[in-house]
Amino acid sequence: MESVKDDPFLDMLKALADDSRLTLVRLLAESERTVGDLAQAVSLTDPTVSHHLSRLREAGLVSLRMAGNQRFYSVNRAGLADFKRQAAEVEHMPPQPEPVVNDQSWIAALGWAEYDQKVLRDYTLNGRLTQIPLKQKKLDVILRWLATRFEPGRLYTEPEVNAVINTVHEDHASLRREMIGFGYLRRERGGGKYWLTPADETTGHS
Repeated sequence: MESVKDDPFLDMLKALADDSRLTLVRLLAESERTVGDLAQAVSLTDPTVSHHLSRLREAGLVSLRMAGNQRFYSVNRAGLADFKRQAAEVEHMPPQPEPVVNDQSWIAALGWAEYDQKVLRDYTLNGRLTQIPLKQKKLDVILRWLATRFEPGRLYTEPEVNAVINTVHEDHASLRREMIGFGYLRRERGGGKYWLTPADETTGHS
């Protein structure tokens, strides 16, 4: 899964990369016009002109003014000025950030049921928890996965437990409390030491 942030300058370039839309911008730079006026000037139908104007408005290059039932279009001077400024500095523009690649191979390697794998895919990004599920069934999957980060038979101090949880999410207090509540972690009275619940003991949330 990849994600790339939108680039307003690129949106403007795409909007202007069409002969008809470029002509419309030139006409609107001369004077304010209606769809009918523009359609007649460029020999296109009203719906086609409206579609082009919509693209230009989305890119911030054209403005709309309502006067009763009439719609008047004009060049967005501020948007056009911004486009010209960025075009003049195109060689100095910072490169686009690399797409974020979400490595999910570790999820399949767990060999868990498809539902459990889907929960992990939905709530993690590169091994980090993106949010804590509200539904118990999904939260149970997340806590069971988090339990795999702990070593069986080892005693942990509270700071050590927090450090393990912090490797997947910063809200260690909430997740530590949920792991104890769901039975994945045990804590001695007074909270001095913690340990992973033995595998042969039921957590009560399977």
